[in-house]
Amino acid sequence: MIDVLALAEEHLALAKENPHGRSTHTYVNEGILRQAVIALTAGAVLGEHDAPPAASLHVLSGRVRIVGDGETTALATGQAAPVPQLRHSVEADEDSVVILTSVVNLPG
Repeated sequence: MIDVLALAEEHLALAKENPHGRSTHTYVNEGILRQAVIALTAGAVLGEHDAPPAASLHVLSGRVRIVGDGETTALATGQAAPVPQLRHSVEADEDSVVILTSVVNLPG
């Protein structure tokens, strides 16, 4: 069993110590399924990157924005949304912790 709230607290503390204001930890890595806790301090950005084949972002605390292709999805504590299937960034408006759930293509 995984205590996601404890992971969130731990990684937000680590993000506050990181010069880039972020910390992440993948806690589920089963076949094509991944789940990761991502902590970002206010103003921190996960730079533009490609989306996995399917993914969602669930905000445990704080406020973040998913920005891509001229569109912005704002999410606050308790909210979740699919990750758009295009290059995007994630920006923290305040200290935030999110859960990224994704499906990845396995090689072969």
